[in-house]
Amino acid sequence: MMVDKRHPSPSGQAGPAAAPLYGFQPPVGTPYGLEVSTVEDFFAQHADWPWNPPRPVRATFHYLIAVTEGELRHDVDHLTRTVAPGQWLWVRAGHVLCWHPPGTARGPFILFEPDVLRPDLTSLLAPLTAHEAPAVLSPHPNDAASLQQTALQLLDEHRALGRRPLDLYHALRRSLLESLLLRLANSQDIAPVGTATADTGRADRYRRFLDALELHFRELPQAADYAELLGCSVRTLSRAARDATGKGVRELIDERRLLEARRLLGGARWDARAVAVHLGFTDPANFGRFFRDRTGLTPAAFAAGAVRTGA
Repeated sequence: MMVDKRHPSPSGQAGPAAAPLYGFQPPVGTPYGLEVSTVEDFFAQHADWPWNPPRPVRATFHYLIAVTEGELRHDVDHLTRTVAPGQWLWVRAGHVLCWHPPGTARGPFILFEPDVLRPDLTSLLAPLTAHEAPAVLSPHPNDAASLQQTALQLLDEHRALGRRPLDLYHALRRSLLESLLLRLANSQDIAPVGTATADTGRADRYRRFLDALELHFRELPQAADYAELLGCSVRTLSRAARDATGKGVRELIDERRLLEARRLLGGARWDARAVAVHLGFTDPANFGRFFRDRTGLTPAAFAAGAVRTGA
């Protein structure tokens, strides 16, 4: 299902620098960037996967696990999450993840590349696919059984390869996946999207802002930078961001920069000075204040904690 695509450290030296990057590689004969399995089968089939001992990796794809039995422990961006029966683990492409042995955990396991989803669903799924979306989802009790049933239907449909025409096979799998994600996007853990997101222009502007943020968060730290890039006013961009997330543009920029800092200090083992330069801070002391104000820890203390926990 995955292939190691290691990148060298920023210094060009070998060692524990960067978390290995894992790309999507489904079994031969499985089309369209979507693979469905179970937790127990995944562990049985991937004895070489880095969980003994656990170590951080980075994936280029999304994945969902519906825990139906037992308890699953999983690190996402250096925080250990515990997923109980009835809950879902939701990991987005680009996040630093670390597996723990599955223990008694059971349930459907869905892996897919971002471009499997239809572009017209982007705005509807934005609350779920955003970097700040929670890693553990707790659907409303009234929805839990039907969500699990949809996941099991997707697993059954995935196993139907060869029994249906290929285009129908893919259309059914994608339809079930999108149905699942659309309902999860309305989980009680997901911040509701304001009604104004029905405004196609604002939804599209927010999507373009997210794309620009991923490309430029290192060198463009101000809301005005993105407004200029997108050809609109700061006020217009702020309305689009608040409609989608309830947060301001500057807050979203800072969250993305903080996320990258935590990834580099923890998984990549960079020192604070290197991270400060990488994120465009002119003075490492300014970066130290930025990090401490938002986490309560100095960069050095955070990095030391990540080393102790193996993250």
